[in-house]
Amino acid sequence: MEGLDLALWRDRAVAVTGAAGFLGSHVTRILTAAGADVVALVRDEDPPTPVVDDWDRTRVHLVRGDVCHQATVERFLGEYQVRTVLHLAAQTQVEIANRNPVSTFESNVRGTWTVLEACRRSPLVEQIVVASSDKAYGAQPVLPYTEDMPLLAVHPYDVSKACADLIATSYHRQYGSPVVVSRCGNFYGPGDTNWNRLVPGTIRSLLRGERPVIRSDGTPTRDYLHVEDGAGAYVRLAEALAADAGLAGQAFNFSNETPISVLDVVGALRAAVGRSDLEPDVRGTATGEIDHQWLSSEKARTSLGWKPRHAVAEGLAATVAWYREFLGAAGAGS
Repeated sequence: MEGLDLALWRDRAVAVTGAAGFLGSHVTRILTAAGADVVALVRDEDPPTPVVDDWDRTRVHLVRGDVCHQATVERFLGEYQVRTVLHLAAQTQVEIANRNPVSTFESNVRGTWTVLEACRRSPLVEQIVVASSDKAYGAQPVLPYTEDMPLLAVHPYDVSKACADLIATSYHRQYGSPVVVSRCGNFYGPGDTNWNRLVPGTIRSLLRGERPVIRSDGTPTRDYLHVEDGAGAYVRLAEALAADAGLAGQAFNFSNETPISVLDVVGALRAAVGRSDLEPDVRGTATGEIDHQWLSSEKARTSLGWKPRHAVAEGLAATVAWYREFLGAAGAGS
């Protein structure tokens, strides 16, 4: 557990919303390994991400419920005497948000104010970390994004994250809530079984001998952050807030600072799998997305001492190796 504040986390009650999701499962793994008691809010009975198998289950209290139901959130915050809250639950898919904006707004906007209001009414809560996104910045005339830029979101998913971001700031300024906001790019890495996402979907297609599908024209550039680096960033941000209450109300970007196009990501995965013969099926049907997005992490480096451990190329290659084993064991790669 290199770099973690073990004295802070030992036996500490920490609530993680969206704990069984891709990012949340890694955050929960880190926290339980550090000795924290995690109260994990889970809504649906989806097949669990394989990372759940790495949890110290003796330290996980599973609560079933909807993050939009305030009574449920207040109940587990009080009954489990939660002191730190990591709010990660969200509808994370841009394509789904474009088709179903209301359900996305419910999860991402109502879910955020529900958690923050429940925390405001729970006197033991000392730190709150709210997950925003690079999408909250919208299309900016200058890149990379820095934390002092205005939030110019337009498309449904982007607006939902900008709203959550602003609500968190409002709760701090109006009520003194001890909340900080994280803004990250696209996560990739072990345990993502949402095959609609670019990295796992492309790897599965290649391992099956199928052409990978690209919904955009392949030219959009994005940040790609290894999920273990992202999970570590959330834990580090909570630690920093525990050490310095003056960080409350601020936002922090977390990025590899290595923007890469969709076509280049797919190319790297084709090379790693050894299937450069499988040309991508570029459909150009994606709508409601920003062409170019990436973040500056200078503030996180200087204020938090955070930096990613996985370079993009090496991280993607290691991710291919993980899926090769996982899908082979599951019989999905045959």
